[in-house]
Amino acid sequence: MDGKMSGTVADAVNYKGFPADRLKTGGWVPAALILGIEIVERLSTMGIAVNLVTYLGDTMHLPSSNSANVVTDFLGTSFLLCLLGGFLADTFLGRFRTIVIFSFIQTLGTGTLALSTKLPGLRPPPCHSNEDCKEANGLQMGILYLALYLIALGTGGLKSSVSGFGTDQFDENDEAEKTQMAYFFNRFFFFISLGTLTAVTVLVYIQDEIGRSIAYGICTISMFIAILVILSGTKRYRYKKSAGSPIVNIFQVLVVAVKKRKMDLPYDYGMLHETSSDSSRIRHTDQFRCLDKAAIVAEGDFVKYGSGSAPNPWKLCTVTRVEEVKMMIRLLPVWATTILFWTAYAQMITFSVQQASTMERSVGGFKIPAGSLTVFFVLAILLTCAVYDTLIIPFWKKWKGTPGFTDLQRMALGLILSTFGMGAAALVEMKRLSVGKSVGEVPSGSTLPISVFLLIPQFFLVGSGEAFIYTGQLDFFITRSPKSMKTMSTGLFLTTLALGFFMSSFLVSVVKKVTGSHGGEGWLADDIDHGRLDLFYALLAILGVINFVVYLIVAAWNKKDDKATEMVEVV
Repeated sequence: MDGKMSGTVADAVNYKGFPADRLKTGGWVPAALILGIEIVERLSTMGIAVNLVTYLGDTMHLPSSNSANVVTDFLGTSFLLCLLGGFLADTFLGRFRTIVIFSFIQTLGTGTLALSTKLPGLRPPPCHSNEDCKEANGLQMGILYLALYLIALGTGGLKSSVSGFGTDQFDENDEAEKTQMAYFFNRFFFFISLGTLTAVTVLVYIQDEIGRSIAYGICTISMFIAILVILSGTKRYRYKKSAGSPIVNIFQVLVVAVKKRKMDLPYDYGMLHETSSDSSRIRHTDQFRCLDKAAIVAEGDFVKYGSGSAPNPWKLCTVTRVEEVKMMIRLLPVWATTILFWTAYAQMITFSVQQASTMERSVGGFKIPAGSLTVFFVLAILLTCAVYDTLIIPFWKKWKGTPGFTDLQRMALGLILSTFGMGAAALVEMKRLSVGKSVGEVPSGSTLPISVFLLIPQFFLVGSGEAFIYTGQLDFFITRSPKSMKTMSTGLFLTTLALGFFMSSFLVSVVKKVTGSHGGEGWLADDIDHGRLDLFYALLAILGVINFVVYLIVAAWNKKDDKATEMVEVV
């Protein structure tokens, strides 16, 4: 009797390990509890990241380029550690325990950060003049790094499993629940954007006007409460059994294919090794045929166990296992060409915030915190999502018969918008520098007579781009990966964010070294008023154009591959 008729979900269990009852487990209530902890995670991580560059410059007295790199390295590490979290979830802990354990680690990190910003001995004395400014010493930076990288570790483990555990609460084999799962993706992104909105408005204001230690203390308490909330739903969740580490499975296919590289493939692919059930079997495809050799049956491939025998996975793999690896390989070209978007994104929470700190930010009697300018970034995301859901999807369904843009089209739009955003940023920076040149040196703590609202176009363009590329990437990496590797594919998607931030740090270091090699401060001076940040933005815009051309080639290849796969399935 199948899961639907029996009232149980075929591939899920309850907290006791018994088949999950459809009526007592899963659905929107448990999914909402899971969404809650992701909202708080985004509140903490983004609340720290968007305003950290001003703390590093104003309080820890680091140069602007060093401050930017500390922020991007922190965020890059957070997303790179998603791979570690995904590996632990798939191999040892399961998604639920991974979320809880790494949430505690993040709570410890934010608590340490609150202490490091509270205790006077953990930051250098205030500057009274440029000559009297002392950078933070090794101990002070060491405590700060300890706090940041505990948060990064917690974020990585938490993020790797939250979206997957959320989708575990819906049964793909039930049409009603499958529809609910599609809405879950949209609401997942919408609500984490609300968490970011709260971070860049309320939390940044508290940091600047009341105290950073209080703001980070709020993050610590919020995360602790979120852990209690997610634990309260233990009996309501559906848990998926781990199929083992996908990384090990991938290495097995690659190792066996290399070992059997000199063997000839059979004329009939039906002779290749396959033991998977019909429901989980993946049909053979002609791409990457060299990997098919991992499924060739040879002498010595089986190990005897009592009266029977079983294949040694390091000597023989099934066709389905080989096809899973092929599916992951097909993701890589798109993965590589979406990294640059996140490099452009990194500028919105580093150099753009530094730009804002030098510009006129007063509205009436209220002075907008520099970090809060990213509110326009988040508003652009929310507005784009709302317009897309209410206008574009219905229009596209009537015109094209499909529910909105494809995943590849959404990613293309994200790349285009980010490139325009860098172009707009270059033009605004040219204007800001010209104003600064005309008025000369301004007193410490004063701002240039130019409105901070000129930065809105770059925030809005890149923010709209994120709305498209994030949902497009999430859709692409989850729907085009094997079921057994969805956690890993989510981690792979999040590494594009990590590498984008690391690429930003790399470009900053290279540009600073190359342009400042003749005695000058170069494009990225310690004080951005003495540099040429506009040329750095222009460089990113040019790289964006080149990257987009490569992406179009990759997308065309993926479309062709999709058609070939459909033909195989029909046959």
